[in-house]
Amino acid sequence: MSDDITTTDALTRRDTIKYGGAVATGSLLAGCVGDGDSEDTDTETTSYSVTMSPVGEVTFEEVPTNVMAYSPQYVDMLVAFDRTESLTSVGFTDDLVDLQYFYDALDGVSLSADGLTQMFDEGMDKELFYELNNDVHLMDPAWVTTFDGWGQDDVEEIEANVGPWFANRYSRQHAQPPEAYRDDYQYYTLWELSGKVADVFQERDRFEALEAEYQKLYGHIRANLPPRDERPSVGLLSYWDGSFYPYKISGPGFGKAHTRPMGAQDAFADSNKTYAENYDAAYDFEGLLEIDPDVILHIFAIGPWYDWDEIRETVSDDPVGRELTAIQDDRFYASGGSFQGPIKNLFQLEMTAKQLYPEQFGEWPRYEEGDSYPDFDEDEQLFDHQRVAAIINGER
Repeated sequence: MSDDITTTDALTRRDTIKYGGAVATGSLLAGCVGDGDSEDTDTETTSYSVTMSPVGEVTFEEVPTNVMAYSPQYVDMLVAFDRTESLTSVGFTDDLVDLQYFYDALDGVSLSADGLTQMFDEGMDKELFYELNNDVHLMDPAWVTTFDGWGQDDVEEIEANVGPWFANRYSRQHAQPPEAYRDDYQYYTLWELSGKVADVFQERDRFEALEAEYQKLYGHIRANLPPRDERPSVGLLSYWDGSFYPYKISGPGFGKAHTRPMGAQDAFADSNKTYAENYDAAYDFEGLLEIDPDVILHIFAIGPWYDWDEIRETVSDDPVGRELTAIQDDRFYASGGSFQGPIKNLFQLEMTAKQLYPEQFGEWPRYEEGDSYPDFDEDEQLFDHQRVAAIINGER
């Protein structure tokens, strides 16, 4: 679906976690590795391979125990598969605030930045990769080559001397990767990506249990949507310094995996100013009032990146802003973000369904900065929070 190499004389993790360059269909392959010239078969070890664009087939001799997960969606996958103890480093530690908002609703599930290294600090230092010596880097090498000071030679060097890359960034919105990767690049859904990461950590059973909860939630939402002509128009946007930056709610990629299933009317469907079409374009208050969505979702408002309380007050107090239907009807909501793994996706589906369709799925309470995810009673939950926690904690 749609929802590299230099050598060293020193021994590295490269000697136990091997990369294979062949591009094939994704699978989990078990096999034996031994000395082909030896008659002694008692030293066999079990290896397995996982394939994903753009990295090809990566062969592991053992499950990785030290892991860099640059983007939040891959951190979320590690939490989902109960592998947080393997996490050594992330792109930005502030991203974890957003994730913990959702984890607060799951008994026994938490995430802390304590002890984690932040990979980005006015750039990404290659020497840090050597210092951390991770078994695998959950970061798309195609994307890495867009960072200042990084090229394909650097990507291949880290792959050879430290550990492989394993991620796919451009599936978020089906954007074009750098030219060197463009011809063979494939796009995956959020759950396809999650399944591949699960296979890296030999967590297929846990993944399938979580995916089953997703399928039930998705089916419940789709089956209970109101008729199409009764659905609200929805404007997904961010606000900054007097301007509104719009996004489409139903575009391709895992970044819209929580809004696309809602089947709502996209207020910016015909706009040429959305993130995908024109990154720097925006609407002023008057321009947004001309479109006047029934519901406004502010992307990334849950988390440390925006001052939501100030934004809500600023828009509501503006003489034009207060004329917006969404402001008058109290339907200007803090929404989540596009960097979502399996856990965040479940909660963002529940949250968005309640924000857009309260009559069908129940009211969404007002969000205040610093809040945790609402503690819904069992009959108010759109999926079984307790069961998801049990799956993650290995108690199912």
